[in-house]
Amino acid sequence: MRRMLLLSGLVCCLSCKVTNKNSMMAQNPSPMEEHIRPHERVDGSGFEGKKISLPGIFEKDPLLLMGNATSRDSVNLLIHFHGDESVVAHALAENEGWVAVAVNLGNGSSAYSGPLTDTERFDSLLQAVRQHLQQPIRKLYLSGFSAGYGAIRSILKTSNYENIDGVLLLDGLHASYIPAQTPLSMGGRIQEQDLAAFEKLAKDALSGKKSFVFTHSSIFPGTFVSTTECADFLLVATGIPRKPVLKEGPLGMQQVGESAQGKLNILAFAGNTAPDHIDHLHGLYYFIHLLQ
Repeated sequence: MRRMLLLSGLVCCLSCKVTNKNSMMAQNPSPMEEHIRPHERVDGSGFEGKKISLPGIFEKDPLLLMGNATSRDSVNLLIHFHGDESVVAHALAENEGWVAVAVNLGNGSSAYSGPLTDTERFDSLLQAVRQHLQQPIRKLYLSGFSAGYGAIRSILKTSNYENIDGVLLLDGLHASYIPAQTPLSMGGRIQEQDLAAFEKLAKDALSGKKSFVFTHSSIFPGTFVSTTECADFLLVATGIPRKPVLKEGPLGMQQVGESAQGKLNILAFAGNTAPDHIDHLHGLYYFIHLLQ
């Protein structure tokens, strides 16, 4: 468990970056400590199944996880970008009918977006998964924690958009400010092109064509667009209002807002520290059921 916490902390500290034309800027969650929420962690110990490396696709091999879904006529496939494989394993142990691939490509959204700008590697990944499955894929979902959104954005820009049934973003969606590093409160604007693929997805989810679940914390990076500001942008684009709530989320998370219509679901959570950020990753097991 301690090792899991350390690895997750490393993921958080190193991964939350966004690229603009001139620079790479690190995210800055609050350095303070708070002891109100429990920040519970999962470790995947309940997973009983196969873990199969898929070589030759990326510099670091993805890992296919197959649990209790192998006896079903068809399965949902979740391809998750960024986050310890044990968290993905826990999600499978808690949800029947799924198989998953854990993809970890490095630090920063550019590490994920670059390799997936065309269809070749994603197609190769799907082909490798199918070679190990005994049944057809019922629905194909993508999930990304933190910097993992970079891979999903690249995939959504390709012809594979039509093959994706739904997307789950776990406190991971950013954009650049215009001018660079100029927050909205200082007269900056959001680089809307950075969010165009997700705006399209949100509108398709609104009409029921796709599923889109987006969870976000209250972290304000300062030098690039926060997940909260990205959520606000998507809500304005779709015409859905914020609905304040106050209720407990998974693993002791504190939910403070929700906006849901059609198959679009945007959930706001309290917290502006690094542990609050990591909470979203460990809640994967809970949030994926909102995709269906």
